[in-house]
Amino acid sequence: MPIPEDVTGEEIDKDVRQELQSLPKTLAEDVAKNLVMVARLIDEDPEGAYGYAKVALRLASRVAAVREAAGFAAYASQKYSEALAEFRAARRMSGSADLWPVMADCERGLGRPEKALDMAGAPEVQKLDKAGQVEMRLVAAGARRDMGQLDAAIVTLQSPELASNSVQPWTARLRYAYADALLAGGREGEAREWFAKAVEADRDGSTDASDRLAELDGVEFMDALDETDTETQVEAKDDTEAEAEAEAVTKDEHEADTEGEAEAEAVTKDEADTEANTEAEDEDEAQVEGDSADAAQDDDKH
Repeated sequence: MPIPEDVTGEEIDKDVRQELQSLPKTLAEDVAKNLVMVARLIDEDPEGAYGYAKVALRLASRVAAVREAAGFAAYASQKYSEALAEFRAARRMSGSADLWPVMADCERGLGRPEKALDMAGAPEVQKLDKAGQVEMRLVAAGARRDMGQLDAAIVTLQSPELASNSVQPWTARLRYAYADALLAGGREGEAREWFAKAVEADRDGSTDASDRLAELDGVEFMDALDETDTETQVEAKDDTEAEAEAEAVTKDEHEADTEGEAEAEAVTKDEADTEANTEAEDEDEAQVEGDSADAAQDDDKH
């Protein structure tokens, strides 16, 4: 797959770069560039990121960072079975428990929420940092909801991290998940409160908490497409009115031409009648003159 010219491979994390040092220099550079493309595309174009991950995997399948990147690309593309296999391989290579929550979420994606719950209670969770433990809690709550255990999902999310006023990278997502569960349980008032708290913590717009809050408050947003449709309708209306006016003008001109032709025909007819009357008068005068001449001849004879 083509690599843009602005990608050098130096953009990757230093820990990943260190892992790639086990490869020949040229090969390491090629792998690094593909990993950069995975990171660049994974949010906006998961399938594109997956393509670059497959290239990196073909070049360096024995590097844990490459297997992890391939796992995340597959996960983003909802290829959960493949993602789980790559995460397991990366975990075996690195010995780290960091991937445990996303591995559990893959189990959810494969329709195995019970397995995800088992993983939430495993010893590996204790090896996770605070962010990893919060992530595991989110996955466990999602598994509960998958199983129709909504109340248990709400309880699962109730934790010191949720109650804390401290804003961490995971705070907005935790509050959002709790608000969403409350809303699903019909607790709209509490849900609104927690959506508002999620908005306060969501500094980078990682959730749509503000939209959900607006929905609960009855605020409606006009979609840009709707505005375009409205403008199109107005333009169409204007065009229709313009066509109607043009037709009206054409009709008036036609009627005026018709009236003009009728008047011209009337004038022509009047002129013809006048000429006919004149000819008749001339004939009458000629007849009178003829009669007068005959009378004069008769007088001469007598």
